[in-house]
Amino acid sequence: MYIGNWIFVILVLISFVGLYKIFEKTGRTTWKAFVPFLNFYEWIKLLERPWWWVFLMIVPGVNILMYAVLTVITAQYFGKRKGTDLTIAAFFSYLYLVFLGFSKEEKFVGIEDIKNRKGGFIKTWLDPLIFAVIAATVIRSFFLEAFTIPTSSLEKSLMVGDFLFVNKFAYGAKTPQTPLAFPFAHHTLPFTTETKSYLEWIKLPYWRLPGYSKIKNGDIVVFNYPDGDTVAVRFQDRSYYQICRDNNVKSLYNQPNFQIVSGYENGMPVYQPLGKVVARPSDKREHYVKRCVAIAGDKLEVKDGILYINDKPAETPENAQHIYFVKSLGFNFSDPAWLDKMDVYVDEAGYMGDIPGRKVESVDSVGLLANQGGQDTMVFRLNLTDAKAALIKSMPECVGIERYIAPKGQYEASIFPHNPRYPWNNDNFGPFVLPKTGETISIDTSNICLYERVIDVYDNNDLEIKGGKIFINGTESKAYTFKQDYYFMMGDNRHNSADSRSWGVVPFDHVVGKPVFVWFSMKDPAKNPVSGKGWISSLTKNSKDGKFRWERFFCFVGDKGLSKSYFVHFLVIVAVWWGTAKFLKRRKAKKAITK
Repeated sequence: MYIGNWIFVILVLISFVGLYKIFEKTGRTTWKAFVPFLNFYEWIKLLERPWWWVFLMIVPGVNILMYAVLTVITAQYFGKRKGTDLTIAAFFSYLYLVFLGFSKEEKFVGIEDIKNRKGGFIKTWLDPLIFAVIAATVIRSFFLEAFTIPTSSLEKSLMVGDFLFVNKFAYGAKTPQTPLAFPFAHHTLPFTTETKSYLEWIKLPYWRLPGYSKIKNGDIVVFNYPDGDTVAVRFQDRSYYQICRDNNVKSLYNQPNFQIVSGYENGMPVYQPLGKVVARPSDKREHYVKRCVAIAGDKLEVKDGILYINDKPAETPENAQHIYFVKSLGFNFSDPAWLDKMDVYVDEAGYMGDIPGRKVESVDSVGLLANQGGQDTMVFRLNLTDAKAALIKSMPECVGIERYIAPKGQYEASIFPHNPRYPWNNDNFGPFVLPKTGETISIDTSNICLYERVIDVYDNNDLEIKGGKIFINGTESKAYTFKQDYYFMMGDNRHNSADSRSWGVVPFDHVVGKPVFVWFSMKDPAKNPVSGKGWISSLTKNSKDGKFRWERFFCFVGDKGLSKSYFVHFLVIVAVWWGTAKFLKRRKAKKAITK
């Protein structure tokens, strides 16, 4: 148990002693001050607050704020009205209760005094603001949380720039593990790039409320990025572990000046210092959203770009995208205006000087710089749906198109399990059986790379490999039984998605919820350089020519994509509400004049 947890428990027990003396001063039954939850109920009754506040006192994170709120109210009832007194009561609530209880000079003023007091800043503004924060925190922690799609992993199903709500109680809401945090911030304070928004003085164990459904194959799921337990804060869009693999080092902790490639200019690499490397608890890791293609116990395999689950071809999402090589005769398929019109992202297209895994001399539907009727051609790489590929194929400027598939056995170091013994890639991956709660497997030095992180990190064991033997918690082991379910998450954008093929499986304790509703959507100017700019002018433009994707406003999220837009319905409701409120206000004013 963390020392911060012990300190917190001691402070709570000290506050019970303060409540004992306060109950004594106010003529209440004193022994109730030492009975958890009953003491909160009696305290809330004393202050004539709603009985259901008791439930807020047991919600991690919220209970700390509620302690401060109740202590401030108690201080007011004892005649402490100055800002200095109330500030001390808020920040030192546990000890301040002891002061109020044991100080012979502090007397209980009475409730009527509070009720009859004129509203000041605290009563008029601060109290409503505090409870708005508490209510929003409860909703955000256990019911719905706002979320923005950051990457094009699920492009065409959920798009970069979609603003949506995540349903946290679908699979069961997790209680906060780091309850001391700045409200409404995830892992970094607003307007900063490196400052943590949370304190790790108190750490709670993982616990999840019951949900009303289970994760199914094909569900779109929001989860905490498993590989994000360690992060280089200057390069948060990259896997820290892949940075280490790329630089052939095991760790870069405490090496902020280590130079890594940050990009390329004129074909030459640009180096920048790595910067600070930090560790994050599981509930503060980056939010990712992917499609669950395989659940615990499933056998998964990708063969020549086709996904198989339990040896049967899986249903391909309608909006799935793949890399296509397009041979052009005098037409620039990487022109930003054309890409924007076709709704193809700029960073998903480009001229290719070579085709990975293919010889330049090969002559087929896509020949590199091959001669076509006496004219040179160019080959472009485009990330397309099959329907969009068929449309481009019909264009007279296209003289050849071919979907790229990485050859079987072509090892890619960025692909899980990052071991040449398993030469997997995005298009030929597996077979791999997903870990399931209570399932026991045989382990040895040949397959431990598949399960090393699961056993050591996610299932929280001490795993060591010494002398060709595997030791788990100090005991030599040739088998292992999994402690929780694991899932395989994959993007619909199959060649432009950092997913479970890159960093492995997602443990159930990292699952956050499922996206339920998109309320706003706009294009990213970096990816849509033509129509993605111009806020004001876009208000009068359609989705194709302007920044806003109007057809994606107020849509429900399903496994196959978005429902129809209910934006017009929303506007009608707002108009009716506004008109009704205006009518009632005028009617009330007329009655007042008549009287």
